Amino acid sequence: MEQVINKLKTELLKTLPGQEIQYKMAPTGRVRYNPVQSAALTYKPSAVMILFCLDQEDRWFLPLTQRFSYNGAHSGQISLPGGKAEEGDLSLQDTALRECYEEIGIKEEVDVLGSLTNLYIPVSGYLVEPFVGICKIRDPLFVPHEREVKKIIKLYTSDLVNNAIIKNGIIQVEGTEQLGIETPYFGIEEHKIWGATAMILNELKEIIRTIF
Repeated sequence: MEQVINKLKTELLKTLPGQEIQYKMAPTGRVRYNPVQSAALTYKPSAVMILFCLDQEDRWFLPLTQRFSYNGAHSGQISLPGGKAEEGDLSLQDTALRECYEEIGIKEEVDVLGSLTNLYIPVSGYLVEPFVGICKIRDPLFVPHEREVKKIIKLYTSDLVNNAIIKNGIIQVEGTEQLGIETPYFGIEEHKIWGATAMILNELKEIIRTIF
């Protein structure tokens, strides 16, 4: 574990791959967010946690959450644990840790190593900072939030760095009858990971491809 942690820390200190890599997994026609113009945007500060965990067989994975269906922009989608900043949060890192605890029951066991490139989500107005953490205990017991998390999905790093899981197709947006979005996505079993989550994971993939 220590070797992986040190390698991750080293890679996160380097210049991040950034938007060029993120947008390789962006839906067709998605407009790029320009950080220079960020002051002109009305956005909601938010954060997600990319949490590296080890299972009992020494395999590294990231816990993802599948949302319940609801009347909202991200209904039914697969996401990283996270959400918008709240008044009591001291920083966006605190936001990521709080949301990780609320959604999957993990908090004190997390060491934060760094963060990735911010990503603006136009449909919901979130500006997301992705934090990278390590779970200090092996094979953690996840406790999904009873109202927000339908299922926890384990994305193994061996799958993430495998280009064969990248697909292209039309994603039917849940809650609509006709809205389909053409986009690349990561195909994991019956799940399709697309949108902002796929864009964040693609930057992570570029960073960890020499580690795993």
